[in-house]
Amino acid sequence: MTSAYQQLTQTFQRLSRFGHLSAIAGWDMQTMMPPAGSQVRGEALAELSVLQHQLLTDSRVKTLLEAAQQESLNDVEQANLLEMQRAWQQAALLPAALVEAKSLAGSRCEHAWRQQRPANDWQGFAASLKEVVRLSREEAEIRAQAAGCSRYDALLDLYEPGMTSAQLDVTFGDLIQWLPDLLARVVEKQAAEPVDTPVGPFPIEAQRQLGLQLMKLLGFDFNAGRLDVSAHPFCGGVPDDVRITTRYNENEFISAMMGVIHETGHARYEQNLPKTWRGQPVALARSTAVHESQSLFFEMQLARSAPFLQHILPQVVAQMGEQPALTPANFVRLNQRVKRGFIRVDADEVSYPLHVILRYEIERALIAGDIEVDDIPALWDEKMQRYLGLDTKGNYRDGCMQDIHWTDGAFGYFPTYTLGAMYAAQLFQALKRALPQLEAQIAAGELQPIFNWLSQNIWQHGSRFPTAQLITQASGEDLNPLHFRRHLEQRYLASA
Repeated sequence: MTSAYQQLTQTFQRLSRFGHLSAIAGWDMQTMMPPAGSQVRGEALAELSVLQHQLLTDSRVKTLLEAAQQESLNDVEQANLLEMQRAWQQAALLPAALVEAKSLAGSRCEHAWRQQRPANDWQGFAASLKEVVRLSREEAEIRAQAAGCSRYDALLDLYEPGMTSAQLDVTFGDLIQWLPDLLARVVEKQAAEPVDTPVGPFPIEAQRQLGLQLMKLLGFDFNAGRLDVSAHPFCGGVPDDVRITTRYNENEFISAMMGVIHETGHARYEQNLPKTWRGQPVALARSTAVHESQSLFFEMQLARSAPFLQHILPQVVAQMGEQPALTPANFVRLNQRVKRGFIRVDADEVSYPLHVILRYEIERALIAGDIEVDDIPALWDEKMQRYLGLDTKGNYRDGCMQDIHWTDGAFGYFPTYTLGAMYAAQLFQALKRALPQLEAQIAAGELQPIFNWLSQNIWQHGSRFPTAQLITQASGEDLNPLHFRRHLEQRYLASA
């Protein structure tokens, strides 16, 4: 007789296959689909989300979950059952009509954003964003009532289980006390250290080839993934078919190069999630902050280090051509340059958290109902002035319209970027303790020991452990933001 737990694994295997189709259809929508396909693709994805919702919330699933709790399960099966229960609880709260409406509104808003952002059309974008916000608030209220927490915390928990805005306020509150001053000191220090800017144009094909070479160096499995172009870089697909994207600018190549490295960090995590548990919730990535820790580990901790940059420079020169800006010392300075800028995805690691805190403060107030969509531009400009000293009045394209996250209602996502940066710094410190010759190995391009350590400590565990336990097992302590501060001070101010 098939046990309740085994029946559940069959249901979640089906859900995983639906999720696979949804992920690839979503990737295609953002990369290759002609504009006229937007409406029908959005409807198809909404239909698929309803099917997944119906399958997960079937009354039989609840009965099986209750029965499986009485069965004898090993540690991994128990962890999987906990993730199943969490998935069921999240889905069972929402009516199918809301799931469908939110999916459709998100598709419409995201598609419109692609034309409205280049046109700096805030009014047009705001009209569709209001519907997304309305539905997101409705979802948040349902989840908050069930969990006994705030609306925003209910959404935050979808991306970072167990995290609360009270915890974020402490962590970010500390960060905002010292980071603006550190940013000012670094900018002042680097003003006395001139850097040559590479002179383009840099052909897109050359940039693409460089990206592919770096993906290979970083261990990307091309039999289980590919690189494409999208308006906003992302990593999508599924572990056996990971799709990463970047965007190119013929006037400069650093953004695309580092974008590829960042997304490759996400991809390596996905490709190395536990294969024996595939199709089950326990085989999924632990959380968005842990996911972001892997991309920032690759991009910030590893790829912007002097040993790594000097190792890849010959490949860069081979693709981009020799020029004064591409000397070892200048190339390091170029990739460790700190400046106040408008665009989050192009921000350096010193100023980046300020971009995140700005968004966190706005979206938390938006979901709470303390502000409305029409209030966003003025608040955005006020906070940009306060945190980064930049004026965004009237510049919606490079201000409050620059991100894709709010278009589909991903409220609660942004804080995970800075949590991920903190986890990455903490994990890299643990790695340095484990590999005393780390810098020499990086300089020589011997990166496999790094991947082995990540696989052993993060990748192979999937969602088997809560985030706090995963990080403590890997680094010896729960989240400690001090590692992030020390990393920034050492890299950017040590020689001051």
